[in-house]
Amino acid sequence: MPSCDKIFEQNKKWVEEKTRDDKEFFSKLANTQVPDYLYIGCSDSRVPANEIMGLDSGELFVHRNIANLVVNIDLNVMSVIEYAVKHLEVKHIIVCGHYNCGGVKAAMSPQDVGILNPWLRNIRDVYRLHVQELDAIQDETARYNRLVELNVQEQCVNVIKTAAVQKSYDEKGFPQVHGWVFDLHNGLLKDLEIDFPNILRNIQHIYNITGHEI
Repeated sequence: MPSCDKIFEQNKKWVEEKTRDDKEFFSKLANTQVPDYLYIGCSDSRVPANEIMGLDSGELFVHRNIANLVVNIDLNVMSVIEYAVKHLEVKHIIVCGHYNCGGVKAAMSPQDVGILNPWLRNIRDVYRLHVQELDAIQDETARYNRLVELNVQEQCVNVIKTAAVQKSYDEKGFPQVHGWVFDLHNGLLKDLEIDFPNILRNIQHIYNITGHEI
């Protein structure tokens, strides 16, 4: 069994690196956080949110779960969105999936995965919404990758449905919602070019929280 001692050694080295050029780094970090971005991503250990975006500590507010889902009865993700929008006033909300996602792959398999069943059903619901497109893809890997993208797209829609996002956008013009996919094979981010204003217009007659047209 590996020891945790290595972690503490690396922590000290990290502190030394951060304070080498900026002696006040941690004093400023402890003072407040003013991130422009909320990142909702997968818990996968191969996708380090700050690193893939080239951002430092304090620049990114992060929420992660299995397969980057935004479920309206999940108080965890709903609380994160509420806090990020209302209190941190983030300018951008990014839902970031990744190819080779184990959660998406498990949802594509006809198997009982225990307590994960109700969670992964949200991904199966995404498949159901896009079944014609997905079933038309003969190559299994290509179908799997497309479901990863469509899952990000639908989770972006779920973010847009929230009252905090709608009200803030109506009053301040932000946050904007983005859908990205991280490619483990080359380290690059793919922008799915989610048309946030258009999606909001198309669904607001059903999900409008503000009481008037945005």
